[in-house]
Amino acid sequence: MAKIIQVSCWLPALSACPERSRRVAEVFVVCCLLLLDMFELPPLNQDTIWKILNEEIDDATVNQLVWHYLGYRYQESEEKWDSSQVPPEWREPYPEPPDFIANRPPTVQLTRSIPKENKQFLKEKLGFKGYKIGEFGPRQTRRATAANWLLTQMVQNGYKI
Repeated sequence: MAKIIQVSCWLPALSACPERSRRVAEVFVVCCLLLLDMFELPPLNQDTIWKILNEEIDDATVNQLVWHYLGYRYQESEEKWDSSQVPPEWREPYPEPPDFIANRPPTVQLTRSIPKENKQFLKEKLGFKGYKIGEFGPRQTRRATAANWLLTQMVQNGYKI
């Protein structure tokens, strides 16, 4: 079982900061976890996708999964992100990995990057019925977008569904 560090409890305190300071603080938290080698990603499989949808995996881990499969890598020796493996359409607007759960613009781009025929993969491949009205907000919608994008990556890369 992969170790998951819960940082979601820190995010409400960060929300009181101005946006720039909040972003710096979020990146700092993620970098610290990477540097301390305390943060292991769960495997990319159906179970992980369901855990994202059911909020059993924290937002930081969801972001880390998307960053990883986009090609972002943290270079400990240089103390900076390497985006050389990231597609140009991501690398140019986001030289460092964006927070997909907290920010709408990168999630919109993530949605647009899912091929039209894959937009309903959560429903078609997993039988996900969606969230009930009144029980979801932007955060759950962004997590579902990340889950659908990751599921698309699984299918495109020949993972067993």
